[in-house]
Amino acid sequence: MDYLIRSSSVFFLLSFVTYTYSTSFEVRNNCPYTIWAASTPIGGGRRLDSGQTWVIDAPRGTKMARIWGRTNCNFDGAGRGSCQTGDCGGVLQCTGWGKSPNTLAEYALNQFSNLDFWDISLIEGFNIPMTFAPTNPSGGKCHAVQCTANINGECPNQLKVPGGCNNPCTIGQCGPNDLSRFFKQRCPDAYSYPQDDPTSLFACPSDSTNYRVVFC
Repeated sequence: MDYLIRSSSVFFLLSFVTYTYSTSFEVRNNCPYTIWAASTPIGGGRRLDSGQTWVIDAPRGTKMARIWGRTNCNFDGAGRGSCQTGDCGGVLQCTGWGKSPNTLAEYALNQFSNLDFWDISLIEGFNIPMTFAPTNPSGGKCHAVQCTANINGECPNQLKVPGGCNNPCTIGQCGPNDLSRFFKQRCPDAYSYPQDDPTSLFACPSDSTNYRVVFC
């Protein structure tokens, strides 16, 4: 009995530590089509049919992490294949970053001043509308952001590719120019070029915040 009590106590403590030192990301597909969600360095990949949800638990301290959606994918039983947008080396379970264009949710957890820093980035282009939000916002720069404009439909001809819209950074014209302003005007909360921090980087308290990433 004493062994069982001690074992139960250890299990409880481990559960508490796991809960305390991880942050939950709920990834949901609200699009009317299938998306193959990807997440690195935590998570890998998951097929999400319309209405399905995937929960990723990322350790606090995780940095340089991203979540994105892949479209028009075809994988075999071994998880090998390809996607029209967002492909990550021809595998379902991503270990590297995706191929442009792909709308990105980026985050770094428990960084300076015990804050999470996160954003939506269009620096690698746009393929799927996205909302990125803390599930318990606390004011200031801790609030929902989104990029849900019709960027694919309105994409300038020189940036159009099958299934998406390239950012000018992907074709060599990176910076605050007319092409980057196309993205900024439609999605003012999203990065349109690398130094676009003042209007595009958001922060939440690391010890009390979970997040939701919604496609469409």
